[in-house]
Amino acid sequence: MMNKLGLNGFQVSGMKVLMRVDFNVPLDADRNITDETRIVAALPSVKYILSHGGSVILMSHLGRPKGKIVPELSLRPVADRLAELVDGPVKFARDTVGPDAEDKAAGLQPGEILLLENLRFNPGETKNDEAFGAALAQLGDTYVNDAFGAAHRAHASTVGVTKYFETCRAGFLMEKELKNLGGLLGEPERPFVAILGGAKVAGKVEIILNLLEKVDTLLLGGGMIFTFFQSAGLNIGSSLLDEESLEVVKEITARAKDSRADLILPTDCTVATEFNDKSERKDVLVTDIPSDWMGLDIGPVSAQSYQEIIRGAKTIFWNGPMGVFELPSFAAGTRTVADAVAQASDDGALSIVGGGDSVAAANQFGVSDRIGHISTGGGASLELMGGRTLPGIDALSDAKNGV
Repeated sequence: MMNKLGLNGFQVSGMKVLMRVDFNVPLDADRNITDETRIVAALPSVKYILSHGGSVILMSHLGRPKGKIVPELSLRPVADRLAELVDGPVKFARDTVGPDAEDKAAGLQPGEILLLENLRFNPGETKNDEAFGAALAQLGDTYVNDAFGAAHRAHASTVGVTKYFETCRAGFLMEKELKNLGGLLGEPERPFVAILGGAKVAGKVEIILNLLEKVDTLLLGGGMIFTFFQSAGLNIGSSLLDEESLEVVKEITARAKDSRADLILPTDCTVATEFNDKSERKDVLVTDIPSDWMGLDIGPVSAQSYQEIIRGAKTIFWNGPMGVFELPSFAAGTRTVADAVAQASDDGALSIVGGGDSVAAANQFGVSDRIGHISTGGGASLELMGGRTLPGIDALSDAKNGV
C-alpha cells in the first residue's frame, strides 16, 4: 500500500497535471484564512510541476456545502493567497466541470496554475459519481494526489477520477505522510509508545485494537477514559460518558490482557463542578470522583507517569489531547504530554502527531518544531493506524522496480 509512484523523475514537460490537494483551510467571518498550513504543504509538488515545464489544475474541497453552492465556502480566497505564496498569477474557475473550468483548463499554458471551485459544490463529489469523475479527468493529462487529509474518502476526486488515467501518482506531501506513518506500521524502533486522547471511544475502536498488537505501551487520556472507568464499575460523576461504547470498552479491556501492549489508564484526574475555567476544581483518584463533579483532565500523578514512559520511548504516535486543554485550568495533562513528546524527540525518538486537536495542542504549547512529523490528516492517519486501506491511496499506481 505504501510503495506508490511519486513525482521524482516524472517527465511533466508540456503536460497538464490534474492534482487533488487539501485546501480545506479555516476561514474567519470576513473569509480571511486563519491557518494556511495546508496550502503551504502543497507548494513543493506545485513548484516541482511548474519548474519542470508542466501546468497544474488544482482541485480541493472546503467545508461541507453538501452538494450545493455556498458562497461563503468558495475557494476564491485560497486562490488569492496561493498567488501570493507562489509570487505569480493563479487562475480561478467559477465551477468544477462546467464551461468556465473547461475553457480555462484548455487554455492553460506551461508554468500556469488553475484552481477549480469547491469540489463539494457538486453533489457528485462525495457520491463518487462516475460522470463527475470522468468530467474532472477530461481537464488534465495526468493525475496526482497530494491530499492525504482526504485519502480516507472514496470520492470522485480521489478515486473515481483515477480510472481514466494510465498512471496516478502521489505528490510529495502524500509520499511524506506514507513514509512516516508507514514506518510505524512496519518495524518501528522500540519501545513504541502510542498516546490516544479525545472525547469518545467511538471512532477509535479499530485503532485501539490495532495498536494493542503493535505498540509496547498504549496510554489513554481525554474524555474517553471515563467510559472505561464506568465500564469498570467506577463512579464517574457528571463526566463525559460514551454510553454506546460501554460494551466495546469491555472487549478492549479483555483483549488488552492478552495483547502485546500495556494498556494504561490514568490513576488520578482533575475534576470540576462546571465546564468552565473559573469553576471549582481539584485533583482526585479516579476511584474518588464526586457524584456531581466532572473529569476534565488527567491528574498530575498520571501526567508525571505518562511523561516518564514517553521519555523512554524510541517511537511515538500521539493523537488526541489528555483533557480540555483549551481551558488553562485543564491544560496541564496535555501540556506535560506535549513537552514529553518534544523532549523524547530531542533525544532521538521518532515522533508523529496524528492531526486534529493534537496539532493544535502542539502549536499552543510551542513544541511543533520539535516533533518529527505532524500529519496533515487526522482522520486519514487514524484510519491508517487502525489497519484500514485508504481508498485514495489504494487508487494510486504502485511503484515498480523502485520507479
